[in-house]
Amino acid sequence: MRIGQSSDIHPLVEGRKLVLGGVTIEHFKGCAGHSDGDALTHAICEAIIGALGLGDLGTHFPDTDDKYKGICSLELLKEVYKTMSLLGYKINNVDSLIMIEKPKLFPYKELMRENIANILHCDKSLINVKATRGEKLGYIGREEGVMAQAVVLLVKNDETI
Repeated sequence: MRIGQSSDIHPLVEGRKLVLGGVTIEHFKGCAGHSDGDALTHAICEAIIGALGLGDLGTHFPDTDDKYKGICSLELLKEVYKTMSLLGYKINNVDSLIMIEKPKLFPYKELMRENIANILHCDKSLINVKATRGEKLGYIGREEGVMAQAVVLLVKNDETI
């Protein structure tokens, strides 16, 4: 078994789409970033990379590389999945949290889970997505940014828990 944890933060700005877990969400602000700014997918990618002991997201997908400019972060997750599989691991479970003041994410969480589970080739029941608000405190509460966190447990392909 291997465990990984990560957090990802993006500023919220006007003129960008809000994409979380591969889902485009109706909102007047979106995540600034080199890619599509999908903080949830970035946190999950980096948690897997960390569990494998392979550094961080920027090591594998640097924001100085134009190849990743505007890329859908689900494409990054596909690459991380390939690496995980080649090293003989699979997902045991993912637990994640999105912190954003607005909009409410309840209507989108199931689709986020489906998107992530499809790419990680696992049952949706192994992917958990939670959301909370900043209660008007800090950059999250002031609607200036979004933060996502993820914890991932990997097991060898021939193991079960």
